[in-house]
Amino acid sequence: MMIFKKAIPRRTFLRGLGTTLSLPLLEGMVPALAGGANQAARPVSRLTFVYVPNGMIMEKWTPATEGTAFELPPILEPLSRFRDQFLVLSGLNHNAAAALPGEGEQAPHERAGAAYLTGIHPKKEVNLGISLDQIAAQELGKHTQLASLELSLDPSSTSGACEKGWSCAYLHTLSWRTPTTPMPTENQPRAVFERLFGDTNSTNPAERLARIQKNRSILDSVTEAAKRLLTGLSTSDRARITEYIEAIRDVERRIVMAEEQSSRELPEFDRPAGVPARFDEYAKLMFDLQVLAYQCDLTRVCTFMMGPEQGGRTFREIGIGDAHHPLSHHQNDAGKIAKVVKIDIYHSEMVAYFFEKLRSTPDGDGSLLDHSMIVYGSGISDGNSHSTKELPVVLAGGGAGQLKGGRHIRYPKGTPMTNLYLTLLDKLGIPVENFGDSTGKVELISAA
Repeated sequence: MMIFKKAIPRRTFLRGLGTTLSLPLLEGMVPALAGGANQAARPVSRLTFVYVPNGMIMEKWTPATEGTAFELPPILEPLSRFRDQFLVLSGLNHNAAAALPGEGEQAPHERAGAAYLTGIHPKKEVNLGISLDQIAAQELGKHTQLASLELSLDPSSTSGACEKGWSCAYLHTLSWRTPTTPMPTENQPRAVFERLFGDTNSTNPAERLARIQKNRSILDSVTEAAKRLLTGLSTSDRARITEYIEAIRDVERRIVMAEEQSSRELPEFDRPAGVPARFDEYAKLMFDLQVLAYQCDLTRVCTFMMGPEQGGRTFREIGIGDAHHPLSHHQNDAGKIAKVVKIDIYHSEMVAYFFEKLRSTPDGDGSLLDHSMIVYGSGISDGNSHSTKELPVVLAGGGAGQLKGGRHIRYPKGTPMTNLYLTLLDKLGIPVENFGDSTGKVELISAA
């Protein structure tokens, strides 16, 4: 590895006309004669939550055996090539999402969504707690341009009433900045991209389109700066910056293509610009944006809702024209169960794409996957009964050297999901005494 007389600062930016772009971690950011790659490449941790709605078909999600010698069930089979990089965690409950005496079965989806990252039982009059991601963002956000990203694949509504007067915010976001302040999610790829890399002052569609037509690439104004920076770098750093810029260009190209495709193929709909028509293309594009945000260290915390609770998306790409939520109330109908399993597998295929992007993106002495902790799952286990016990939970990534995958761990019945959250905060260097209804931390090493 080359030793530079003057190292490149970790927080180096390419500056252009109205654009500031942060760089990924490079070898040239190693302090000269100051301990080499090991010191410079000390990784930072990222925390991601990928949420799917309406529960799972749990017998097709849960491995039959514990420890390392378990077979992947059908829903987790798409993740097989990452087997050694994730844990399957069983036995965790969101006890705070259960109905209290007198509430009956009203608002089960609102309760599940509200409690997922807060561990607090929601009240009809909005009053929760600060969500886990926002606690992490308060600390990790000190080092990044954006404290956190809240993404979704559906329009977000954090105001108004939904089922029986319960707040719609409980369905459409997982993130709460304060007990009464929900964080709205963003489902427009163009808006996410502009928040990361460009001007975010205007959300007017006509103004956005004018900017796109005036300048197809926000990178044009920093090209010369990038070329100047390439001079004198090591071969690997030159390749890394080139790959980084091309990745951003590729995402923008796909956003522009999606905008053009949407307006051409669906002129009769008032369709938001930049949203691909196909679910898989849409999900992958949003995952790509998350990877870019992590790659240039613009944020280290992200929540991504692949659907809101009670979401009724259809999945015609895989031959399912029935809405997801009604299908989840299958009443043990084999045909409906088979369709839900197919949807669950489809979601896992999208998550596998995300894992692959993270694993193939270098970050210091490893990859973004090595330096991330990703919780993938749902706030409901059995959609048919709205159960919030024995939740589906996958914990993926290396956690910057703190996680070891390849195992199925089962915790004692009744263990709060918030115990896992205490553990994650501890591994992020943000120890707290309790969170929500937690009773203590969990072990992430199986006995088998």
